[in-house]
Amino acid sequence: MDLQSIKNRFNIIGNAPALNHALNTAVQVAATDLTVLIVGESGVGKEVFSQIIHALSARKHNPFIAVNCGAIPEGTIDSELFGHEKGSFTGAVDSRKGYFETVSGGTIFLDEIGEMPIGTQARLLRVLETGEFIRVGSSKVQKTDVRVIAATNRELLEFTQKGRFREDLYYRLSTVPIRVPSLRDRKEDVSLLFRKFVVDFAERYKTTPVQLDEEAKAILINHPWQGNVRELKNIAEQISVLSNTNLINASTLQGFLPDQSKFSRMPILAGQNQGGEFANEREILYKLFFDMKKDVTELKKMFVEILQNPSLAGAAANFTRASILQDFTNHEVDNNPQHFITPSNNTTAAQPVLLQENDMHQHEEIEESLNIIDKEKELILKALKKHKGKRRDASLDLGISERTLYRKLKEYDIED
Repeated sequence: MDLQSIKNRFNIIGNAPALNHALNTAVQVAATDLTVLIVGESGVGKEVFSQIIHALSARKHNPFIAVNCGAIPEGTIDSELFGHEKGSFTGAVDSRKGYFETVSGGTIFLDEIGEMPIGTQARLLRVLETGEFIRVGSSKVQKTDVRVIAATNRELLEFTQKGRFREDLYYRLSTVPIRVPSLRDRKEDVSLLFRKFVVDFAERYKTTPVQLDEEAKAILINHPWQGNVRELKNIAEQISVLSNTNLINASTLQGFLPDQSKFSRMPILAGQNQGGEFANEREILYKLFFDMKKDVTELKKMFVEILQNPSLAGAAANFTRASILQDFTNHEVDNNPQHFITPSNNTTAAQPVLLQENDMHQHEEIEESLNIIDKEKELILKALKKHKGKRRDASLDLGISERTLYRKLKEYDIED
């Protein structure tokens, strides 16, 4: 089957060299039983490649199932994949077959493989190497004949270095890696995809397909498309439904595109994946640190003003002598050998404390902890307190998944 026939069959639009290379690799490996790892950003269409591989393989008449490893809670993923015996855990009222048992002879697509817990990774490795698995709560070894296709939007090799993914499993999965290009890497396909989407939506909503003028087309092509094809499709649908004209100019198009300045304000760590859960956690920490820095700067300015104008000292009566010394030592003060600061709570606010200049240089400097783990734990505790222990609301507020919050609670031994 030629490449264009495959594109027509699976509704794939585009002729970018990187896309054609990925498709050719999928076609060549389909006839084998090799394990395949599909790598690409969220929204590029990784699941379509798994369907191509299955449909062109000798297993095409047998079952195919797609499993999102990131959507299954850590406590139940072993049962989902490998099954369980009656009474093996609370709620296990009957024995149950797992996906590796029910799909035997077919293909299983493990999406978001990087989210799979370490313990489950060990079980999966055994299936890949020997075809054997054990149900949860059982001691009986069972056999299965399943082809595994995995996908991830993370750099699993970096995960192996951080201990979040088994190195032996990584090399076992990536027997044949297929890298699906992002939409930014196939700009020549953006116009084709947009045209296909607006025609489809016009047929669905009984309207006339919208068109872009040249300036709008240039903006569309050069947009970064963080959400890739999925984001482009959403924008095409919004324009098809909400636009008041069939000819879209640059100004109208900009109204539908997200403001990229919001994404450029946050510093990015080089070499790290910018999508998904890890990026959200990193952005939360960055925001926390920047807010702290801003607050400390404001406090220091206030302290300097108090030192230069003793009449303002009463407004800061709640600060202790040690905290004031810590915050103003890095600022220049006047040459007067005597400086007035606010007393601590055990003295009267109307009587300023007199410090000698040499006192300010003899104190012990106390540095605030900037440990990322401590700050992350503090942020989680604040979110849980704010939402009265409701994990779902707290995870939404933190910008992470509920499953990730559950893992963090266990990791930091937090009782909610």
